[in-house]
Amino acid sequence: MGAIRGVPHPFPYQGSKRKLAGQIIACIPSGIERLVEPFAGSAAITLAAAYRRRANHFLINDIHEPLIDLWNAIIHHPHRLIALYQSLWNEQSGRERVFYDEIRDEFNRTHCPHCFLYLLARCVKAAVRYNGKGQFNNSPDNRRKGMHPDTMERNIIRTSELLNGRTEVSCRDYEEVLDETTCDDVVYMDPPYQGVCGGRDQRYCQSIEFGQFAESLRRLNERDVPFIVSYDGRTGSKVYGRDLPDELGLIRTEILVGRSTQATLLGRDHHTFESLYLSPSIMERLGSIPKVLRENHQKLLFA
Repeated sequence: MGAIRGVPHPFPYQGSKRKLAGQIIACIPSGIERLVEPFAGSAAITLAAAYRRRANHFLINDIHEPLIDLWNAIIHHPHRLIALYQSLWNEQSGRERVFYDEIRDEFNRTHCPHCFLYLLARCVKAAVRYNGKGQFNNSPDNRRKGMHPDTMERNIIRTSELLNGRTEVSCRDYEEVLDETTCDDVVYMDPPYQGVCGGRDQRYCQSIEFGQFAESLRRLNERDVPFIVSYDGRTGSKVYGRDLPDELGLIRTEILVGRSTQATLLGRDHHTFESLYLSPSIMERLGSIPKVLRENHQKLLFA
C-alpha cells in the first residue's frame, strides 16, 4: 500500500510523499476536523486525505513563497493557470533548452506561478534549487518536455475540486502554524531532512534546528494535539539524522521507501526506510499501529 491510485498530483516535487501516502494516511483517523501540513511541499498527504475523505478541512503551509503562490493558483484560479501553462508548453516546441532558460529568467524576475509550474515540470529531479543570490538555478531534464497540458489540466482541475472551499493556504514559520493548532486537528510534518538544508536559502527550505523542533513537538504533546512526523531514515547500515527524543513518548515505525538505486548499482541489496513517528494522542485515537504498517514490517523481517 503506497501511492493511492486516482489521487491527482499537479506537479512533481523532490521529496514528495506521494508513493508513501497510503501508509501515512492509514495513521490519520477518519473524520477529523482539519489536517495541517506545516511543511507542505507537494501536499501529497493533504491530497490523499482529501481523496479518502479523512478530514473536513485542510491547512497547507510552506516557507517557500513561490510554492504557496502556486498552490493558491491551483486551488483558486485553476483555469487561468492551465491556460498559461499550456501556452508555455506549446511555445517551447523545437527550442526546449533555450526556452527553459528564458522562462527561468522570467521566473527569477517575476515569481509568476505558471513559470514556476513549468520549471517544476521540466527541471532535473523536480528539485527546487536557488543560488546565493536567491535565483532559481536548476537545469532542465532535456529528456522530457514536462507534463502534457491535457494531463496537467486533469490534475489541476481535480486538485481544485478536492481542496477549494475547505483549504487555507499560508506562508509562515512552522512554529507559528503549530502554535495555532488544536486537539481537533491532526498535524502531519515532513520537515527538511537533517543535514540537507542549512539556513543560507530560506526560500528553498526552512532551516530546522533539532532542539527547537523537538521543543515544538513537546508543546504539541502538552496540548494533546495529534501529530505524525516523517523524519530520519536509513539505507542498509547507514543512518540519516538523529532519532527524536525518547521523552516525547512517540511511537516509531518504519516505512519501506524502496531499494537504494546507488546500492543496486554497486551490487548490494540495500533498502531505504523512512521513520514515521506517531504522537501519544494520535495513538490513543488509533488504538494500535495501523495494520498496513504492521504487515509491512512483518514482510521486511522475513524478506
